[in-house]
Amino acid sequence: MRGSLWHLGQLVTRRLPQADKKAVARRFFASEADLKKTVLYDFHVANGGKMVPFAGWSMPIQYKDSIMDSTVNCRQNGGLFDVSHMCGLSLKGKDCVPFLEKLVIADVAGLAPGTGTLTVFTNEKGGAIDDSVITKVKDDHIYLVVNAGCRDKDVAHIEEHMKAFKSKGGDVSWHIHDERSLLALQGPLAAPVLQQLTKDDLSKLYFGEFRILDINGATCFLTRTGYTGEDGFEISVPLENAVDLAKAILERSEEKIRLTGLGARDSLRLEAGLCLYGNDMEQHITPVEAGLTWAIGKRRRAEGGFLGAEVILKQLEEGPSIRRVGFTSSGPPPRSHSEIQDDKGNNIGEITSGGFSPCLKKNIAMGYVKSGLHKAGTKAKILVRGKAYDGVVTKMPFVPSKYYKPS
Repeated sequence: MRGSLWHLGQLVTRRLPQADKKAVARRFFASEADLKKTVLYDFHVANGGKMVPFAGWSMPIQYKDSIMDSTVNCRQNGGLFDVSHMCGLSLKGKDCVPFLEKLVIADVAGLAPGTGTLTVFTNEKGGAIDDSVITKVKDDHIYLVVNAGCRDKDVAHIEEHMKAFKSKGGDVSWHIHDERSLLALQGPLAAPVLQQLTKDDLSKLYFGEFRILDINGATCFLTRTGYTGEDGFEISVPLENAVDLAKAILERSEEKIRLTGLGARDSLRLEAGLCLYGNDMEQHITPVEAGLTWAIGKRRRAEGGFLGAEVILKQLEEGPSIRRVGFTSSGPPPRSHSEIQDDKGNNIGEITSGGFSPCLKKNIAMGYVKSGLHKAGTKAKILVRGKAYDGVVTKMPFVPSKYYKPS
């Protein structure tokens, strides 16, 4: 999804005449009639959700509070996000692990049952088809979630390779969980509030771990993960139980946890230094260039065996020519495609995501620069609307992460 969602939120919700609002929506996206709706659509509208088209779905960009307030509240208390537009799927069969390892960079075989990791689906050139959180439920069951905007492409890619794999006798099948909704509960109150709705001890579930359990009377897939840098969970819940679960979470938090939209989700993930596929990662960007070398399993570095392994392993050995870095800057916030220059005016890279940080109260951005100019503290100029402003390469995450890990 191109461009900053935060910026889009400002466009859509600024006090434009109605005709202009419609023009903006038309320019950015499909018509209202073509959009899919999550099972929580009416609940969003009833709670003041400002609905915008996103990746073929009608989704809330914000609610009654501002994107700034909503972002800060998630870090201070908590946020509840409807992420049902994302695609959850299960791979099953005794060969599901070797099958998936042909498509991703992770050491899936090395994961203990009930644990997961961020990974990247790669193409033949080593570029990113999508990023995904994958979980080994059991040795013969993998659960993964892919991005909404990549669903059709990812599903076609998996299907094509699965046909070839099965034709050679491989035992693998799959199921897309369209019978489930996906909620993300993030922030310091996430665990204490969710604990009130389940008998399972959540203090024993650490970052990246997965469990199938009863929450608020429904059988849920629970992963301790998220896209904000905060402690939190992604909850896959049957469609018929999703609205009740959302209501229960908000009520048990005494309204401190708020419904939170895509606008705040974008500023939260940027503060956490996390990639947005379509902005910070694309078909021509490798995991090494994107700063995701840590996600390439040690065994995979030695053996390869995934699409584009030749390119990626060569980059691991020799270093990539470009690297993803963070920036802080003066002047107006940089946006996607803002040019990055050295002090002599030479082009050294491009911003891929940027905005004003609601929590840090300053401009933050990420982008790609030539290797050698990627060290923290390196000064640069960032062009915004044709004018150069001072920028400096800054370590990410911009806001320290608070993932729940064993002490």
